[in-house]
Amino acid sequence: MSEGIAEAAVSAASAAGASGGGWRRATGVAGVAIGVLATGAAAGVAIERMTVGRGMRRKARLALDSAGPYGALRGTPGKAYADDGTELYYEADDPDPAPTPERRRRLFGRKAPAPVTVVFSHGYCLNQDSWHFQRAALRGVVRTVHWDQRSHGRSARGAAQAERGEPVTIEQLGRDLKAVIDAAAPEGPLVLVGHSMGGMTVMALADQYPELIRERVVGVALVGTSSGRLGEVNFGLPVAGVNAVRRVLPGVLKALGQRAELVERGRRATADLFAGVIKRYSFASRDVDPAVARFAERMIEGTPIDVVAEYYPAFSDHDKTEALAHFAGLPVLVLAGVDDLVTPSEHSEEIAGLLPDAELVLVPDAGHLVMLEHPEAVTDRLADLLVRAGAVPAGATVGRYGSSSTAQPG
Repeated sequence: MSEGIAEAAVSAASAAGASGGGWRRATGVAGVAIGVLATGAAAGVAIERMTVGRGMRRKARLALDSAGPYGALRGTPGKAYADDGTELYYEADDPDPAPTPERRRRLFGRKAPAPVTVVFSHGYCLNQDSWHFQRAALRGVVRTVHWDQRSHGRSARGAAQAERGEPVTIEQLGRDLKAVIDAAAPEGPLVLVGHSMGGMTVMALADQYPELIRERVVGVALVGTSSGRLGEVNFGLPVAGVNAVRRVLPGVLKALGQRAELVERGRRATADLFAGVIKRYSFASRDVDPAVARFAERMIEGTPIDVVAEYYPAFSDHDKTEALAHFAGLPVLVLAGVDDLVTPSEHSEEIAGLLPDAELVLVPDAGHLVMLEHPEAVTDRLADLLVRAGAVPAGATVGRYGSSSTAQPG
């Protein structure tokens, strides 16, 4: 969720100064309120500007974009169709027919993995590439499916939204996931993995298709997500600032979504501040790999402002606490960064409290994009979940796979 709020903060402020008349007056006030979100990041950007020129920063971004290995993994492409006709893009990575003994031992012991499909659902303003390190670690060993949620990544713009102006709902995302499963993994056991909005999508699937969970799902991982009460999150801000943002944000986002071209120009003009906001709300570590930070920026920058706007209201309505009961008795991993400002770790603790048999993992010095910030920790626990789900033999270890320093495309 922070990705969209960061978008709004930067875009509102830039759009307010980019046009005239009533638009400037109306959006200017809102931009100031929303700009509270950028305060912490802005200080760091200001210091950086005293030491590093704009041109040098631009060259650094271009160098990272051209050299960064992240997000380059590709699988066998496929298409699914949602109930409103939206084309949903997914990729499948099939296990190697005969993985090398060394790789098999490193990940899951000596035996070949069971025929399970692990389905990964990404978060708001991201895409399937946000699972880069976990995909690299599991590739060739177990079948995985990565998909782009509607209006994100390579999936088409939501038909109900673009053609009929209908709001996005978490329930719709659950039905979208069902369409992807029907197309990409119509039979066999499933492990469902979701980050942030992707975790909410998994909950919505369970709420609407409990028989699928009962009959086919053998494991679930909920990463940096929430089952509800997102309206109470303060994003690490003072109460007054949060209240101001909540009052104006829905209307401002709607207005910005209607002036997408103007906002996109303003967004590019404020790239430095935008990068600072993304880093604050995505990561907690001071030494996060600059290439990983830029990788996150590129994914978030790729989400159009009108998509950001149409998704935002869905989160305030999200409440899938009762749906968690459908996961009772299954191996469940609940994982979050201790310093997540978007879906605070307390929300993960509440989920785990409703699933007494779940494994709760709180990763220190980690923010919202924990799977990019501390990929080894996330991948290790996912591998263990696959063992507990019976998808792979006991004694699994991940080793260096899934590390930001070693995971490479291929």
